[in-house]
Amino acid sequence: MDSSQGRHLGQVNDLPAGDMNVVKAGDREILLINTGSGIFALENRCIHGGCSLLHGKLEGETLRCLCHGSVFDVRTGAVIDGPAARSQPAYALLVENGEIFLAR
Repeated sequence: MDSSQGRHLGQVNDLPAGDMNVVKAGDREILLINTGSGIFALENRCIHGGCSLLHGKLEGETLRCLCHGSVFDVRTGAVIDGPAARSQPAYALLVENGEIFLAR
């Protein structure tokens, strides 16, 4: 693990394609999402109602919040379908040698 890459969040092998997992980074809960085409990170609490996105429905590169139905693009956090009016906070990641880092 190279700490110069940023905060270590986990290993790729621990997040199979189609899975999601919440990790802590300081006081933030970050949802790691493996779509099969890449690993992405969103704030775990929905920007609309504060519900945990970990329990949402992942379909390809979109994630539906089960509380109120907002749909987000997991790559960017952009709202695809409301009621959320703002993008979900997204985090840049670095993946190196099977390790996942929160980019600095």
